[in-house]
Amino acid sequence: MIGAAEKSRVWLYRMLEPEAWGRPGLSPLNGVLVMLVVFSFITLALETEPTIPAEALGALGHVNVGIISVFALEYAARVWAAGEDPRYRGFAGRLRYMASFYALADLMAFLPEAVLIAQGGHMSGQQVAFLKALRLLRLFKIARYAPAFEVFLAAIKRSWSQLGVALALALAFVYVGALLLYFVEGPLDPVNFGSIPRAIWWAVVTLTTVGYGDVYPHSAPGRAAAMMISLAGIGIVALPAGILASAFSDELRERQAAISDRSKSPS
Repeated sequence: MIGAAEKSRVWLYRMLEPEAWGRPGLSPLNGVLVMLVVFSFITLALETEPTIPAEALGALGHVNVGIISVFALEYAARVWAAGEDPRYRGFAGRLRYMASFYALADLMAFLPEAVLIAQGGHMSGQQVAFLKALRLLRLFKIARYAPAFEVFLAAIKRSWSQLGVALALALAFVYVGALLLYFVEGPLDPVNFGSIPRAIWWAVVTLTTVGYGDVYPHSAPGRAAAMMISLAGIGIVALPAGILASAFSDELRERQAAISDRSKSPS
C-alpha cells in the first residue's frame, strides 16, 4: 500500500516534470512557475527605473523575496520527487540529479538573490547589480518546457566542430584586418589605429556589419583596404549562420522522421 508521502512525491513528480505530465501543455504548477519567472523579469526591469517611488521599490523587493522563496521550495520539491525517476533514486541518485543541467538552473534561479538578501547592506553596488543580473538564468527554467530549446542544443552539439572552425576563421580575419589597417592608417590616426589592439575595435565593428561610425579610415589606401576587408568578411562572419541553419534542418528532419516511424510502427 502506498503511503501519503509516496503519493505526494508521485504527484509532485507529475506536476513538476514535463515528461511525466502526459498531457498537452504545462501542468498547473509549472504554469504558475513560468508566470513567476516572467514576472520576475518585469520586476527586474522596474527596479532599474529611477523615477519609481521608494515605496513601490520596497513592495517589489517583498514580491521578489516571495518569488525566491517559491523557487527555493520548488528546488527542494524537485530534488525530493526526482526519486521517481530510476536514474535518481537513493542518495547517490539525488546527487546526480542535483548535478544535472536543469537542477543547477533551478538552484541558480534563487541562490544568488538569497545570498544578496542574507548579506543585507554589506555588499557594494556592483556586487548587488551582478547578483540581480543573474536573475536572467531563470530563462533556463522556461527552456525546460520549450522543445525548441532542446532542438537548439542538439543543433549546437551536432555542429560544434564546424562552428569552432568558423569562429577561428572569423577571429583570424579580424586580426588580419586590424593588422592591415594598423600599417596603413596607424601613422595618420594613431588614436584609433596606432596599435593592433586599437584597430581590432574597428575590425570587429566593421566585419560584424554593426558600423557605429566612430572609427573609420581617412586615407584613400585605408579606405580601399577597408572595402576589401568588408567585402571578404561578409562571408566569413555569415558562415556560422549557414552552419547553424544546416544543423537545424538536419535535426528537425531526423526528429520528424523518427516521429513518422513511431506512428507507422504497430502498437
